[in-house]
Amino acid sequence: MIVRTEAELRQAMLLQSESEHLEFKEAKSDYDFDKLADYCCALANEGGGSIILGVTDKMPRRIVGTAAFTNLDRAKKGLFDRLHIRVEAAVIKTPDGRVLSFIVPGRPPGLPLHVNGRYLMRVGSSLTAMSPQQLAVILQERTTDFSAEPVTGTTIDALDGGTIAEFRKRWHRKSGNADIARWNDAKTLANAELTVDGVPTYAALILFGTDKAVGRHLAQAEAVFEYRNSKASLPYQQRVEFRRGFFAWMDELWKLINLRNEVQQFREGLFKHDIPTFDEDSVREAVLNAVSHRDYRNAGSIWIRQYPRLLEVESPGGFPDG
Repeated sequence: MIVRTEAELRQAMLLQSESEHLEFKEAKSDYDFDKLADYCCALANEGGGSIILGVTDKMPRRIVGTAAFTNLDRAKKGLFDRLHIRVEAAVIKTPDGRVLSFIVPGRPPGLPLHVNGRYLMRVGSSLTAMSPQQLAVILQERTTDFSAEPVTGTTIDALDGGTIAEFRKRWHRKSGNADIARWNDAKTLANAELTVDGVPTYAALILFGTDKAVGRHLAQAEAVFEYRNSKASLPYQQRVEFRRGFFAWMDELWKLINLRNEVQQFREGLFKHDIPTFDEDSVREAVLNAVSHRDYRNAGSIWIRQYPRLLEVESPGGFPDG
């Protein structure tokens, strides 16, 4: 389970037991870095998750706050040096104290992670070494192009025809090929290599999927937009969740951002020029990169956070392996 916000923290605290993907530690004053690295290693080998400091692990769980790892950049660099994966860290400020959530991605396919030669995994709430048989299974995994795999049990009815038509129109305009305008949806998808024997791929779902199909087959293909008046503001002034194909919400997202796009003035000699705070091309490029360059096998949403003079685009994980 991925925990980044107080709402997600409160939801996780209600779970009756910890799992391979979630770990709570009280850690009021401090926490041993070696133990943190061990738990991050085990979580990564189990597919990823969160280790949370500042919350009791016994039910009913309570937030007690933590003073551990005040220098988060140093802790994250230390974890990268040990594990060679990027572990995120979120500071969650609550009325009951500071909580830390270390967000661990899943290990790459075919590559078990170790700490000082110990290949760790979770068994209940404990850590243990992987057996030779478990290591052999992982080492035999193959790296595949997940986005090119067909979504079993779907047809092109799982895709939105209006967004496919918009894609086709833009493709036609970009290429100048008059034949493209005459293609039907099935031929458009086949020629874009977005179907396998008529079955949509995950890439097709990410680009054109209906909200129902994305929610059922690839719920992490989601973007969340939030606007806050300042970095210090905990509550958001607006929040919109997009869980459907990218082509269905890319223009809507820009309109949301542009609603609060203040004009800045730039002086050049005797003249003043009006310049928007957020340049449309730059924003679209950042969001497109967030959608395109991530591994959708990893859980987590894309976050777009807007402030009066700052825009943050956060995408889980890095490039797909291979």
